[in-house]
Formats: sequence, C-alpha cells, structure tokens
Amino acid sequence: MAKDRKPSGPRTVALMGPYLTGKTSLLEAILLCTGAIERKGTAAAKNMVGDATPEARAHSMSTELTTATTEYLGESFTFLDCPGSIEFLQESINVRDGIDAAVVVCEPDASKVTALQPILKTLSEQNIPHLIFVNKIDTAEGDINTLLQSLQPASDKPLVLRQLPIWENGIVTGFVDLALERAFVYREHAPSEMIEMPGDVADQEQQARYEMLEKLADYDDHLMEELLEDVEPPMDEIFTDLQKELTDGLIVPVLLGSAEGDNGIRRLMKSLRHDVPDISTLTARQELNAGDGATLRILKTYHGGQGGKLSLARVLSGALKDGETVYRADGNAERISGLFALCGQATTKVPSAVAGDTVALGRMASVQTGDMLTTAKGADVSGERPIVLPPVYGQAIVVTESKDEVKLATAVAKLCDEDLSISVEHNGDTQQMILWGQGPMHLRVAAEKLKNRSSLEIGVNDPKVPYKEAIRKPITQRSRYKKQSGGHGQYGDVVLDIKPLPRGTGFQFEEKVVGGVVPRQYIPSVEIGVKDFLQKGPLGFPVVDVAVTLTDGSHHSVDSSDMAFRAAGRLAMSEALPQCQPVLLEPIMRVEIFVPSEATAKVNSIVSSRRGQILGFDARPGWSGWDVVSAHMPQSELHHLIVDLRSASQGVGTYRFSFDHMQELTGKLATDVLNTAAA
Repeated sequence: MAKDRKPSGPRTVALMGPYLTGKTSLLEAILLCTGAIERKGTAAAKNMVGDATPEARAHSMSTELTTATTEYLGESFTFLDCPGSIEFLQESINVRDGIDAAVVVCEPDASKVTALQPILKTLSEQNIPHLIFVNKIDTAEGDINTLLQSLQPASDKPLVLRQLPIWENGIVTGFVDLALERAFVYREHAPSEMIEMPGDVADQEQQARYEMLEKLADYDDHLMEELLEDVEPPMDEIFTDLQKELTDGLIVPVLLGSAEGDNGIRRLMKSLRHDVPDISTLTARQELNAGDGATLRILKTYHGGQGGKLSLARVLSGALKDGETVYRADGNAERISGLFALCGQATTKVPSAVAGDTVALGRMASVQTGDMLTTAKGADVSGERPIVLPPVYGQAIVVTESKDEVKLATAVAKLCDEDLSISVEHNGDTQQMILWGQGPMHLRVAAEKLKNRSSLEIGVNDPKVPYKEAIRKPITQRSRYKKQSGGHGQYGDVVLDIKPLPRGTGFQFEEKVVGGVVPRQYIPSVEIGVKDFLQKGPLGFPVVDVAVTLTDGSHHSVDSSDMAFRAAGRLAMSEALPQCQPVLLEPIMRVEIFVPSEATAKVNSIVSSRRGQILGFDARPGWSGWDVVSAHMPQSELHHLIVDLRSASQGVGTYRFSFDHMQELTGKLATDVLNTAAA
C-alpha cells in the first residue's frame, strides 16, 4: 500500500484473545459506540449481542464465532468475536484468511501473558496485521513499561505503545495519545474528554513518545534521520508510518481501555479506521487472482433452527447479488438464497455485497467452511483450506431410544459441518460412536447442541479402549463338527497348526492339505470359521498376531458343506486358544506434547504418572520458549490427558497422538480390564 493511500471500503476485524479477557464485552461496547445498538447488554443479564446461543449463555462463555456489522464515521466494519477458550480455537483459525486485521485483547496482568503467545504467533506467521488492546486498564497495577516488557516475549514483532496511562490514586483515569500528544480523561460510558497535559506526566510522555518513534524509525530511514537531527517529524508522517508498518506486519501497536466502562473504545475505532488496510491488501497477501466475477471465502457455517443453514462469506473481489449462482473449485454450483448482514443473532436482508463485505449466504447446501467460491463458471478458485486442529479428547455418544439413531447421524453431520474441529468415529472394535474434539467443554457444548437443536436425548460415556489379545504358545488342534438330525447331516473335520506371530504382524492363514482330505472348495470356509472366532477370543477381545495352517482333516461325501467346515474351523479355534496362554494387549500411542518450557518438568511427571515412557524432548521449532516432549503412552491413559496438560501450562498446552504398537498388559491392570469387560 502506498504511503499516501488511505484505507477505504468495508473492512473485517477479528477480536481474539484468551478466555475471560473481555472480547465479547468489547464487541458490545463497539456496537454501542457506533450506534448499532441503543443499550448495552451484560454477561450477567445474558442479553449481549455476542454469546447469544443457549449453550453460550448456559456456560457464560463464547462457544462459537459472533459476527456483527456496523458503521463508524461513514465506513463499514464487520467484527468477528472469536471464542477465547482454547477448546474453541478452530473458530479463530477458520477466519484468518478472511480478515484485514485482528485486535488481540488481553488483561493488564503479566502472569497471564503465556496464553497470548499462540495467538500472536499464528497471526505473525500469516502476516496478518494485528494490534493489542489492553482491556480492564482500570484494574491495572504497576508500571505500563513493566507490562509491555512482559508482553514482548509473546510477540515476534516489536510492540509499540500508542497510549500512556494517566494514573490518579493508583487507578488509571485516562491516557495520553503519543502520536497526537494530547491527554484525555476517561468518562464513564461517554467519550473521553481532552484535558491539559498533567505536569507530572509530561516527562514520561516525552520519553514514551520518543521510544515509539524509535521503533517506527527502524523501518523508515527518513524518520530515523529526523530523530538523529532532532527534527520534530510532522504528525502526518507519524500516522502514515503507523499505518504502513501495521499493514506490513512490522509492528504491533498497543492501545489501552476498558470495555466495561466504554473507555478507549472510540480511540480504538479511530485507529482501526485509519490504520487497518482494506481488502486489496488481503487479496495481495494471498496472491488471489480474482479474474472475472466475484470471489468469496466461507469463514463459518451456522446451522440454525427455522432459518436453516447460513454460510458466512467474505467477498474478496467483485460484486455479489442475491439469487446469483456461485461455483466451488470442484465445479459444483449453488444458487444464493438470501444475502444477509449479521449482528449477532439478528439478520438483515441485503440486495448485494461488494468487495470487502462480510455477509451470510442462505441455504448453500454443499458449501463448507474454508471453501472458495466464484460467480465466474470455470474460474480457478482453489486455495489453501484452514488448518484443522487434531483431536485431543473423545466421548462416546448414544441415543437413549434406538428410533433416533438416524436422526442422531443427521444431527452429528451438521455439527461436524459447523465445527471443523469436531469429528466422528464409528469404532468397529468397541461398537461405539465417538465424538472427537478439543476438550471436555467443547464436547459438552456439542452434546447440548444435539439436544437443543434436534430434541435428542443423548447419553455420553468415556470411550472404550480397543484392547486385543494374542497367544504365547503354539498348538496343534483337531476338531470335528458333526451333526445328524434326519436326512443330510453336517460333517467337517480339520487339523489346525496354530502359532503366535511377532507383534504387529496380524493374521495369516495357510493350507497344506495333501490328498484332498479337505476338498479345496471347503478351505475358504475353514478360514472364515477361524476368523469368526478371532473376532472375540477367550479373553473377550479380538485376537491378533496369530498364524493358522490347515494341515489335515476329513470330509463326508454327502454331509460335508461350507457351513460344516466353517463351524469346524471355529470349533477348533475355540478349543485351542484357551490352551495357548492368551495374553491381553493394549494399544500404545506415540504422543508429542507441546508446552512452554517452564511446564516441561510438570509434563514429564504427568507422562510418568500415566505409565508413559518419555522418549525425549527438544525445543519446539519456531516457538521461542516452548518444548516438544515425545513419549509412548497407553491409549487408556490419554483420556483427560489434555486437562492435565492445560492445567500445567496456563491453558495453552496441547498434544497430538498416533497409534504406535500393541503391548502386553499383565497383572492387576489386566485383571481389572477383564473384570470390567465381563461385567
């Protein structure tokens, strides 16, 4: 963007930040300040624009993205209020490719800085312009420089203080705008009032302003020359540098305020209006080849009640009209059935949208979050899709009435469509439907959505572990299946050599029959019978790592049949395997745990307490002050692991896992598993 170019057109800004920093209160204050609402709601009264779903209000927390479009000084802004809980992080990830900037909200508390790093890190990596809004500044304790020093390690980019707080009797009562060199005092639920610069603040202001200019001068040689020559830079030059360096992702401005008191909100809006780039910067950053027609990206999918499905879209180029046909990258076409501007749960129908607008599209059945769409048939709209967080927590779900099983499948499909970080697994070994997500609250809210939206009564249980069993001792077994009940009988006779295989080999079946004692047409039936029994061995679990060889047997010219030899194979296995020293196997997972370095010792202890074997740890690539711990852990010990990790790491720890191998389980632990399975 050229230095003299002022941003224009509709802009979309995400509100991000850790849990309980006050993002939804900030959205409410912005909407009041801009005239989108006449009266401000509160979390206690459960009447805010954000957090309006039954689940959000039941838990007094954001559980999904809230979208609100408003105007400020004649310009359109759409704010995307992203949940702060790490369990709902996917909502923030989905919108990153569709926003012009992000406001990262934090508290003036140095002890809570750790939770900021994952947010600032990802915004920096994707070169998304962002600034920090220190909320609840009226509760601050200590010096602003100390807070800034504690915040800086969380950011890859230099933090630039835009406002200096004015203190009175230990409370922040106003601020000095370091670019304007003007002092303001906060007024409760009203615009700040400009005042004379307090005498005891003047020296601090000069020092803080010089430090701000020094950081800007790191990216502007002309400004650096002015500072070296003690030339006062023109105010326009300072504002231009602030805009350009924010747009280029070189700096992170820091502003102050209090959403509850409506303090600092207008100053924040003025900064967004002047400094945040327009849609042209976003399309340039993504190297979007717009071509003819409109292009748009789907940021969020909402499945409501009577309103049906809504697809939140950012128009990246061109113009869009209600009723137009849009095309996905795979060529599938959808006709737009309604264009809507959103303000929380309220929808306002609009006839069209232009580049930069964020609107909801009605009833786009095949469209998914992350899709790129175009009105130009045949145009290339392929692009990177949002990263989907790996699952870290699972719960088995079941309907209380079997007649609702089809209804459950439909409801779960909508849930997964709405939230990319929820997935469903139909586990054949345990016969469970397992919902996977980002933590206990995430899946609790998911279950509540199933109940609230589809009137389903859901039972929730811990997932069963898919134990297996194997044998330690080989055996040769002869078994004969013979049944006579008048007329043709049933006859099958087999001799099986059964032996254990190395762990992870699986199942092998061979035949070495000589002389046709078992006719060739019956041999596949013997294998089927063997497999039938292996589905549930003598300990009650599937049998693995076993080799079975059919070596001998006999048949009857009239009474033998496929069914008889299948029964004989199953009978031989049932008689043999209890004599083969069956042993229980448990799945062992390879786990990689990502935490701040100060939590690594606690993580090692957590892994050891869960029967894990630590393989090593190293610095997390690209993450200053973070480690990655590698370990082998039993699958049975992974449930609730994420809870312990987050407790040990101020809520930011996470992990990923994959199956590694099966391992024998003996002693009391094995006895407990067998007793539970038999109960």
